[in-house]
Amino acid sequence: MTRRRGHRLRAAVERAAGPLLRAVPRDHWETDAAFRRRRRVTGVVAVTGASLLGVSLSTPPGSPRFYGLTLGVAGTWVVGGLASGPLHLGRMFGPGDRLRRPVLTPVASGIGAFGAFYAAALVARRIPVLDRAIGSVLRYADQGSNPLVLTTTLANGVAEEVFFRGALYAAAGADRPVLASTAVYALATTATRNAALVLASVPMGLLFAVQRRVTGGIQAPVLTHLVWSALMLRYLPPLFADRLAEERSPSPG
Repeated sequence: MTRRRGHRLRAAVERAAGPLLRAVPRDHWETDAAFRRRRRVTGVVAVTGASLLGVSLSTPPGSPRFYGLTLGVAGTWVVGGLASGPLHLGRMFGPGDRLRRPVLTPVASGIGAFGAFYAAALVARRIPVLDRAIGSVLRYADQGSNPLVLTTTLANGVAEEVFFRGALYAAAGADRPVLASTAVYALATTATRNAALVLASVPMGLLFAVQRRVTGGIQAPVLTHLVWSALMLRYLPPLFADRLAEERSPSPG
């Protein structure tokens, strides 16, 4: 009886995890000339976008300059991604091995990722350096316009997937594109000079890149990124209320 239950449980896990692990067949090959052009474009855009990202998080929260720069970062990622070459939405296996656009699985992945980060935040707020780093980022949500903060956050979430899991992943070639695209994503995030953002970029970059590998496109990582970002924006600031109160207080002198 116990063995039979174990088999049923394993079969259920395999059915649930199957779409997350089974890569779809695809034929997204391009000529050598197109591949070299994609690499040149992504190289220039990566440096430009990272530079703008660093500048945007050095501006005062809620200022017009902050919103302009963050939308400029999103625009840079999107324009650069589209200019590099063709991008694809991707598909994943569904019931009966039918290929379909990924929707429910990426949404569930975004919720799961948020749960993991929320648990990690409970620990991070007890570590001074991470508490300060997270508070420094969340002050843009705390002191800014809610609609504008939400708009820029979601816009950048989509834009990052268009560029990093779309154009840059394709430019990485067939040799370990998951690790290569995640490394560049983390490197670009270092421009923010924020330890919390850099640390978050590694596991999330890996998750998004694996979704890109499995589905062959950007729809899955886009949806996961949007859900994760929206939940983080909604539920993380109350967790750091004391730190955000300090951020709002005028500095002495």
